[in-house]
Amino acid sequence: MGLLGMDTTSTFVALGVAMLLVLIAATVPHVLIYLLPPTLIGGALGLIRVGGVPLVRLLLARCRWRWGVLRGHNRYRAGVVIDHPRAFQLPGVLAPLTLLSAEDGYGGRYGIVWDRRTGLLTATLRVVPASTWLADRTDADTWVAAWGGWLAALGHMPAVRWVTVTIDTAPEPGSTLADAVDRAVVATAPAPARAIMSELVRTAPAAAADVDTRVSITFDPRASTAGPKDLFEAVAELGRILDGLASRLGGCGVSVRGRASAAEIAGTVRTAFDPHARGEVNRLLSGANAEDALTWCDAGPIAATEHTDRYEHDGGVSVSWAWHEPPRQNVRSDILARLVAPGPFPKRVTLQYRALPAAAASRVLQQEVNAAAFRAQFRRRTGRDETARDSWDSARARQAAVEEAMGAGVCLVSMYATVTVTEPEQLRRAVAHVEASADAAKIRLRRLWGSQAAGFATTLPCGICPPEVSRRLIH
Repeated sequence: MGLLGMDTTSTFVALGVAMLLVLIAATVPHVLIYLLPPTLIGGALGLIRVGGVPLVRLLLARCRWRWGVLRGHNRYRAGVVIDHPRAFQLPGVLAPLTLLSAEDGYGGRYGIVWDRRTGLLTATLRVVPASTWLADRTDADTWVAAWGGWLAALGHMPAVRWVTVTIDTAPEPGSTLADAVDRAVVATAPAPARAIMSELVRTAPAAAADVDTRVSITFDPRASTAGPKDLFEAVAELGRILDGLASRLGGCGVSVRGRASAAEIAGTVRTAFDPHARGEVNRLLSGANAEDALTWCDAGPIAATEHTDRYEHDGGVSVSWAWHEPPRQNVRSDILARLVAPGPFPKRVTLQYRALPAAAASRVLQQEVNAAAFRAQFRRRTGRDETARDSWDSARARQAAVEEAMGAGVCLVSMYATVTVTEPEQLRRAVAHVEASADAAKIRLRRLWGSQAAGFATTLPCGICPPEVSRRLIH
């Protein structure tokens, strides 16, 4: 309900300052000579916006960044030969995380990222989505409706804090096919058969795409109705929740491959920090002792440096964006196809869903309807005409309230994207490629100036949520 583009809190602060100035002018008017200059400067800093952000927030962020650089908080160096169990601790917001391995109840094991500071647990499901291009429109609509129902069910699970869906794509130089054939061919095979397989590998396309889709679920034991008393009970409760969520994902157009193991999670983090290690990590994970091949100590970088516009780490330079504005149009099921499609550079696109509790969803949507009515009344009182966007926002608010009353859920949705290059001179081309893909999807991405490390970590299967991290730092 803000005025002049301000939020509710800023609006009431501005009104309070205006009333205070009126009272001072009525009682001691000579004091206004000293109060008006700082008031005008403060109002200008709060009202002038750069890229939709108030100027005062940009100045505060810049001051905090400079203070952090002076204290060395933007640099990370891990010792290689150090007799210390925490020598390979991960940098930045990943520092309090550690990796656990738990039994899944079916004879296997899976990995859990444990935030030792907040107690949150994050497990990852590996899925394979079905292509909507080769499916009937009826099937695609059914999958979208089932996904909406899956998200709506999260509103009845207070222990599930957020769900992170990541599409990880990277160019594959062809080593995967060669390694698979080398493992399959035995020395006693006939010579003509071995020659045919070698010719197949040689004539196959040299470049392919490595695509991995993950659904990471962050669990808060303190909000669970079961009330787990320790970490073991919390892990057991998380396993039961994963079984229910994974079984319902099958109707959303994806095939669940299973839960990601601890080695797979560590390998994903390792390849993100060092793109050159992708082939080696794939070989280790496909080996006989894959569970013990990679640990959390192998996941972190040796060195990392955060700049305002990029993040330099082992063997690569990354740039991260956040979702600045969603599409102002009807969203189809294939609207993100170009953005998440494989490209010439390693890329991760993450959608994060924070479901509102079912009891609070109706209240939030009613506030949106009231805000639309307040803006309409304000326009009539001030003699302003209604714009097409105002009409659209008002209609969407009423439609969302109706859909929630019919059983739909309410989620706070955010998007993050990260692209990585191995050569610094390729960075501008990679940035242009991602931004052009986002424009084709009618999505406005905003580079995370001064928060590149946090954006980079958000696209990993580690349960990082930037709004929660920022709120935690403020408190």
